[in-house]
Amino acid sequence: MPEKKDYYEVLGVSREASEKDVKSAYRKLAMKYHPDRSDASDAEERFKEISEAYAVLSDPDKRKQYDQFGHAGINSQYSQEDLFRGVNFEDLLRGFGFGGGESIFDMFFSGGGRRRGPARGRDLRYDLNLTLEQAASGLETTIEVPRSEQCPTCKGSGSKPGTSPLTCPNCHGTGQVTRTQNTPFGQMIAQTTCSKCGGRGQIVTTPCETCSGSGRVRRTRKINVRIPAGVDDGQHLRLQGQGEAGEAGSEPGDLYVFINILPHSKFQRMDSDLFFEMPVSFTQAALGAEVEAPTLSGKARIKIPPGTQSGSIFRLRGKGMPRLHSLGTGDLHVKVNVKTPASLTPRQKELLEELAAEFGEKRQPEKGEKSILDKIVDEVKSAVH
Repeated sequence: MPEKKDYYEVLGVSREASEKDVKSAYRKLAMKYHPDRSDASDAEERFKEISEAYAVLSDPDKRKQYDQFGHAGINSQYSQEDLFRGVNFEDLLRGFGFGGGESIFDMFFSGGGRRRGPARGRDLRYDLNLTLEQAASGLETTIEVPRSEQCPTCKGSGSKPGTSPLTCPNCHGTGQVTRTQNTPFGQMIAQTTCSKCGGRGQIVTTPCETCSGSGRVRRTRKINVRIPAGVDDGQHLRLQGQGEAGEAGSEPGDLYVFINILPHSKFQRMDSDLFFEMPVSFTQAALGAEVEAPTLSGKARIKIPPGTQSGSIFRLRGKGMPRLHSLGTGDLHVKVNVKTPASLTPRQKELLEELAAEFGEKRQPEKGEKSILDKIVDEVKSAVH
């Protein structure tokens, strides 16, 4: 037998990796090497490898045994079926465009107590773009999803109407065959999907003309989706049974609608709070003012007290995003930035110089520019002459 790789190296994590890190690494690699998605020649072997590594490192007891004794500690304690028991691969992989745990157990020749017979339909993913305003108010919309559906002619059986499929002689209608496998650790008896009928338990002798015996047809279906107010970027909705049809009329998959919130020109979001930077003039900050700030539902007035410093933050309660799973609404935080004038008229410069003098501040005149004192002397000379 070829020597197994270190499980930590297989997942690309350190030996101090947390359970969350291990799970995240597995999901990324599963996306890359799942046989339903990857065209790589070694995809199935790599997928087996990372799944086995995850099964060990995600279980505290197995991981402790592996850290202490390596592969020998695992091989001596667990059969291949025991290795994967308790790992819910279906939940780990659902929502990424392919089925979950059944295919993993099939690959490892382990029935594992999983469902037998025709395969469940594949889950589908749909990415929905929303503006921040739409996420705040919620909406009902219609999406178009291309998917496989049950053939309306044969009702998913794959047989031409008026005919019936035959019971598979290889598995006798169970969809599974028993297989005995000798391993270095003893004899393993496992069940695998019947290769002759593909797990259906039946063989179609007279195919349906509409679906060519597959029991499924390709359609683009319009589906209504209700988006609740307050959804955030990366969250998803599960629409049960709206995925692809299963084999031979079996259970359909689910549809996962992932939310993508488009960038907003004014606001930044953090959970249910919004943040906005608003420029104010030097005089507004110094003397105080009442200004208007934009919100998702219009405008709100803010009182700027005299002497406000640049970077000061004002909170407008209840002007943020609705809280998705609780009552209430977040806040809008407005940060004021004092804007320095880029250009001044001569009169404005003169006034600012007078103000600087009042504060006891000195300013170096620009090249060719006369100070206020020079201007006064010039005026006196002009009056004398």
